Amino acid sequence: MEQQVLFIHGAGGYEEDKKLAVNLQDVLGAAYKVQYPRMPNEDHLGYEAWKQQIVTELAALDDEVILLGHSLGGSILLKCLSEEKMDVPIAGLFLIALPFWGTEGWQVSEYELEKNVASKLPSELPMFFYHNRDDEIVPFSHLVLYAEKLPQATIHEYDTGGHQFNNDLSDVARDIKRLEKKNSSVR
Repeated sequence: MEQQVLFIHGAGGYEEDKKLAVNLQDVLGAAYKVQYPRMPNEDHLGYEAWKQQIVTELAALDDEVILLGHSLGGSILLKCLSEEKMDVPIAGLFLIALPFWGTEGWQVSEYELEKNVASKLPSELPMFFYHNRDDEIVPFSHLVLYAEKLPQATIHEYDTGGHQFNNDLSDVARDIKRLEKKNSSVR
């Protein structure tokens, strides 16, 4: 059976992020199935609507899932996981170019994480963050804030690739495959 991967795109970026989803599927290969739903109301990015879509997508899955989010989609995914009980087992969380809400210029209270977010996430959940220093949308300093807030996460820093990682998620795919090998050796 294929390993399920649910990819949540960024703000207004369904078509643009589709290149990332296609690349991820290509690099992961046939043993994985990348699901890439269009999130609701791309012009009005309310947390509740996106959260409900994520909950609906997860409820439709029948087995363990790997979660991946880009930019706003990743930050909403992280918030959702820290505040909602999920019935589907989550193998890992992969977050790319996430804005850290509540910092100067990024004050949108409905997206902000709770102060004690690290304690709200399952302690055994493998978390990976990826960010490029030359990201033209989300400042690289946001990655540093996540590293402080979630010390249990694995942090990957890159010099180049921009906000869209040059549409190449090879490093993310490599970490997903490593995670799967580690999990299968434990089972």
